[in-house]
Order: sequence, then structure tokens, then C-alpha cells
Amino acid sequence: MIKTLFQTLAAAALVGLAGQAGAQQAGYRTLTVPGDAPISVALFYPTAATARALPMGPWQPVVAPGAPAGQAPLKGLVLISHGTGGSEVGHHHLATRLAKDGYLVAALRHPGDNWQDRSMISSGHYFGERPRQVSRVLDALLASPEWGARIPVERIGAVGHSAGGYTVLALAGAQAEPERAAQHCRSVQDDPVFCSLAKGPASGPDAKGRVAPPADALRVSVPDRRIRAVVALAPMAVVFTPESLAAITVPVRVIVAERDVVLVGKYHGGHVVAHLPRAQASTAAGAGHFAFMAQPSMPLPSDAGDAAANPPGFDRVAYQPQLENQVAEFFAQQWR
Repeated sequence: MIKTLFQTLAAAALVGLAGQAGAQQAGYRTLTVPGDAPISVALFYPTAATARALPMGPWQPVVAPGAPAGQAPLKGLVLISHGTGGSEVGHHHLATRLAKDGYLVAALRHPGDNWQDRSMISSGHYFGERPRQVSRVLDALLASPEWGARIPVERIGAVGHSAGGYTVLALAGAQAEPERAAQHCRSVQDDPVFCSLAKGPASGPDAKGRVAPPADALRVSVPDRRIRAVVALAPMAVVFTPESLAAITVPVRVIVAERDVVLVGKYHGGHVVAHLPRAQASTAAGAGHFAFMAQPSMPLPSDAGDAAANPPGFDRVAYQPQLENQVAEFFAQQWR
């Protein structure tokens, strides 16, 4: 009897160890999408290799750098768009979670709107170019000899934070009228950080003394029908027309931060939910704008504030597993 019990326990232990050994981890590689403005992309993907903390400045993703990709079919592809002045690894917690769940994740560094270069802000092409950059990354991955044939084209999603939330909603079909930002800032007094960030560049005269409007002055429509579901985290959304939000047909998940002083929720995420009642929506209690980014190991000052700071009493590290579950469950619901 004792021998049989011992054998049973030993067998169970071996099964457990085998399960741990076969558990998926997040592999990590980088690629560059060529073009006039090359796009740096961080790829996270499922692998059986052992992951480790990999210091990257203020970030420390737990990944297996350069590891071979697992051979099981991918669950899908998820593109990640960071906020203004951000980086391709600022949401590594979400990327590694999705990779361990079986997704290929492509997090891009937006040329002209990242921590090193914000020249696109004053280019006059901001609202159109940001989504187009995501589409370029998708083009490259679908054409990739390694990844293209493995990506299930009916399971392509996107996650975006802040300006990235704008980006993924634009890809889902929302249309922007940049003048709406100026109208909003003339009419309200309680969205000051957005309004300071949203001041557009002055348009100078051309060679004949004429002043041309910025390229994005009228309505911007840049949908990518290949993207079948989107998650918008504290999105910059006041620029979207109500009718275009209402016309979105792909599933949308919106999460806003209760104590967001960068993009006040009632004007941005709330604007989306008010005109797209089919969207799944929730509020992160006590959270600030940067709660959806991984917790940096050092202060990260920006025009929108310190990305490493949290409101008093809010524990970002404790909150993020809940966020990861919400995002993972949303995509799983769409693609059962």
C-alpha cells in the first residue's frame, strides 16, 4: 500500500515536472521594417526555452532572447502601439503574457513619436501616419518567410495605450477630425495636460506667401480591415467623430484609468463608449494614466508627467496581472 502510494506520488511529481518543462515562455527578437522611416519592432513569441530577466534600460522583461519559436500553431498575432514618446518594450508585461498564451506579439517603436524622436508631432501627418506605421509592420510580418504562413489571418488584433489607443481605434475604423481637439480645448478647462500636448504646429507660408493647412487638417480615415479586434487603454479619443465610432464593427475593449490626469476619461475613453455601446468597457480603480505600462525601474519624465509615478495608494505591479488577464481573456473570447 505504502509502495503504491509512493509510486503514485512519484508519477504525479514527474508529470508536474514534465508540464513545467514544456510550459511556454516568451521568446524575444527584434526586426526592422525598412522604408523612408524604418520601424524598429520587438517580437515576443511562444518558446519552450528558458526565460530570464533581460535588462533594457528602465525595463526588465522576462524573455528568452533569440530562442527558437515553438512549433505549435500560433493563436494569433497581436500588434502593440505605445503612447506618445514611448518605446517598443514599455508594455513588455502584456507582450510576454500574450506570447506565453501562444500569440506572436509585435510591439513597434513609432518613428517620429518615441522617447528619442518626437518630430512627427509637428509634421502635420500625425493622425494618419501613426496607424499607417502599424499597417506597415503587419505587411512585413505577413510577407515574412518565417512568420507569414504561421499567422492565422482571421486572428489579428491590436492593443494601444494613450496615443496608441487612438492608433488602434483608427485602425478599427474610427475617423479623426484634428480640429475637434482644438474645439474641445476651447470649451473645457479640466483636460489641461491633453490640451497642452495637443497644441498643433503653426503652418507657415509657402513660397508664394500662402498658408497651407496641415495635411491632417480634415477628416483622417486609415482603417486596416485585417485587424479583427482591438484593446484601447486610456485612449486619446476626443478627436474621433461620433458617427465613425458608432460604425465600428470589430470587437473593442476600452479600459480607462480612474485617476487619469493626462487624458481625462470622460472626454476620451468615455467618448468612445458613449458612441460605441457595443464596446466592452471598464475602469481601473485608483489608477493613473501610466498604469497600463510596465513599471519602470527609474523615473521617466515626459511632457505628460513621470511615467514611473503612480497615484498615492495605487500599486501598479499588483494591478498588472489583472490587466493582463483582461486583455488575454478579451482576445480569447473573440477567437474561441
